[in-house]
Amino acid sequence: MEHISDEELVRLYVTTQRNIYFERLYERYCNKVYRKCLSFTKDPVRAEDLTHDVFLKLVVKLSSFREQAKFSTWLYSITYNYCTDQLRAHNMRKEVYMDDSWDRLDTGIDDGLGEIAEMEAQKLEKALHQLPPEEQTMLLMKYQDDISIREIANFVGITESAVKMRLKRSRDKLRKYYLEGIVFWLLVAAKLALSIRWSFRY
Repeated sequence: MEHISDEELVRLYVTTQRNIYFERLYERYCNKVYRKCLSFTKDPVRAEDLTHDVFLKLVVKLSSFREQAKFSTWLYSITYNYCTDQLRAHNMRKEVYMDDSWDRLDTGIDDGLGEIAEMEAQKLEKALHQLPPEEQTMLLMKYQDDISIREIANFVGITESAVKMRLKRSRDKLRKYYLEGIVFWLLVAAKLALSIRWSFRY
């Protein structure tokens, strides 16, 4: 069963209703779905609950899978949509965390460079949090999970040109928030430097 494709497992499960095929899909994707849910909640217990809910929804939806996209992409779209809905429903818009891979930068031996890289990643994460959940989700799908424009368009239900337009608009807003954050901290640092200078004068 190791060599059976995801799509074939779906067909076998839908045709036979044998749990062994669904269990194989669960084994392949449980950790990936959990990590994605955790990237939304940053709460392991809540992420486990959401993962459980996603797979319950998956059981119901499997018969509607039409193979217009890869199964993995289709499952991620279910996960994204469900987590986004939960954020909205529970007024949790405040945080959609990036996966650890976003801020683990290989900076070699120089610990100073590593600290700078970490600070830059934190600014980027804070800027991302200022976007609406739908925009955060689309950016993460494209630039974190490397999902194609066509696949995003298919399960969002808009044209490819509309996806590109929304991604550009979201990137522009992200860049604006990121630069505003840098300016803010520069002003704070300048104010702190002035206060230290005046304290030494007196």
